[in-house]
Amino acid sequence: MRAVIFVNGVVQDSSALARRLRASDHLIAADGGTRHCLALGRRPHAIVGDLDSLDPALVAEMERVGVLIERHPAAKDKTDLELAIEYAIRQGATAILLLGALGGRLDQSLANVLLLARAEWPIPITLAEGDEEAQIVREGEEVTLSAPVGGAVSVLALTAQVTGITYRGLEYPLDDFTLPLGSTRGVSNVVATQPATIRVGEGVLLVVQQIDEAEPDSR
Repeated sequence: MRAVIFVNGVVQDSSALARRLRASDHLIAADGGTRHCLALGRRPHAIVGDLDSLDPALVAEMERVGVLIERHPAAKDKTDLELAIEYAIRQGATAILLLGALGGRLDQSLANVLLLARAEWPIPITLAEGDEEAQIVREGEEVTLSAPVGGAVSVLALTAQVTGITYRGLEYPLDDFTLPLGSTRGVSNVVATQPATIRVGEGVLLVVQQIDEAEPDSR
């Protein structure tokens, strides 16, 4: 089961979110992300958070129509998104897609991106923004890129350094490369051939790629 979590960020293009959805997705709203879900004509299966960003009348209406409400106290040690991810995993999700996770407050946007890097997550988590996706590649892993030929790809180190970075199918190749934290060496590459892959030896790498939205996945 894929869980899609709507986050309370800024959405510039609702149609871009709609193209990401599949009929079989389990929809979860992290507090104010509820509005993004409803704007697409979809109803979340669950709302998770302290609900400080939602009108109590809307919460009551969602509860009335059968939406599960997992309410947390305002004084908490985790963000609504982190709580929503934990909820999705408890429900048996095998993959998670985050929508509306950027924009608005800078601290929240950065926290949402860095949340992907937590080693404890047992399933892949992807953050989507417009026609781009961000995902984590960890020690010993290899990812096959979804970006089409000509699509932009960038990588950023999220640990002090990431070693053993090897590209296949990208215009500017790397072989067993070490990328230090803060370096821009991995920014703005391009897929030259498919399949294109990125492999990591040690460390945590953030991979951002431009995907082809021409044919939405309706599974």
